This record gives sequence, structure tokens and C-alpha cells, in this order.
Amino acid sequence: MKIILRLVLIIVPLLIILVNGCNLSSDGGSGSDNPAPDFQLQDIEGQTVTLSSLRGSPVMINFWASWCGPCQDEMPFLQQIYEDRDSYGVTLITVNLRESLSVITQFMQSNNLSFPVLLDTDGSVSLNYNVSGIPTTFFIDKDGIIIEKRLGPFNSVAEIESYLKKITS
Repeated sequence: MKIILRLVLIIVPLLIILVNGCNLSSDGGSGSDNPAPDFQLQDIEGQTVTLSSLRGSPVMINFWASWCGPCQDEMPFLQQIYEDRDSYGVTLITVNLRESLSVITQFMQSNNLSFPVLLDTDGSVSLNYNVSGIPTTFFIDKDGIIIEKRLGPFNSVAEIESYLKKITS
């Protein structure tokens, strides 16, 4: 019985370390080995946007869809960050996953949202970023390095600000 208890006390912490270690590496982390994949997408006005064109500025990229409840919940906070973007010194980009232009436009209008929306109609950009659920937000420094990856919705502007400090300081 004592041997089984000892094995459990040794194996369980090792499994926790292993699982957490895998999660940390898949959540972006930091360091020069995590460059943000470049992309070329159209916005809802038909203009082409590339991530590389924003090099030199910290960037916040939020992946979302209009049917996603948690995405809807955080939209007012993203709008506030967008409206105050000059004071934060960050470029906010949102990437809509696989929805039609008409659905996105109607959603933006009915919710009084004006932040930029890029169209990932085939899901290729979300695939390159390993987005496994939405909302997912990436915080990229001025050198194009992913500093943080956040899976799940933000609950306040202050919560977003705590992440922005990591890429604007």
C-alpha cells in the first residue's frame, strides 16, 4: 500500500508538470523562436492587409466569429481598446473565421463596432496560428514576436491592458 501511495505521489506531480509544460509552449510564450506568421487578408472594405506591413508597432490580433457567445461578450472591450489605440500605442486587428462579408457587416453594424476586421474565409491564417478555439488573442511585439497567446474571452478592458503592457513597454 505504501509503495502505491509513493508512486501516486511521484507520478501525479510529474504528469502535472508535463501537461503544464506542453500548455505553456503551445500558448505562444516568448522569445525570438516565436515569430508571428505573416499573412495577407482582406478587410471588410476590400483592402489587403499584411502583418509584415505593421512591423515596428506592437499588434494585438483577436480571432473570433459572430456566432461565438464569448466573442460577443468581449467585443465592447475590444472596441474601447480600438477607440483608445493611440494612448496604448498598439494596432488592433480582428480576424473573423469563415463567415460571409454580409454576416460580419450586419454584426458590426448592429453592435456599433468599428474596429478593423480581416476575413479568414478559408481558415488558413487561424490554422497557421494554431487557433484551437475562439476567441483567441495574440500579443505581438514591435519586432513581430509572439509574446503572449490568450485563449478565451477578456472580462474587462483592464484585463486586456495587462497583456498590452507586455508588448508596449
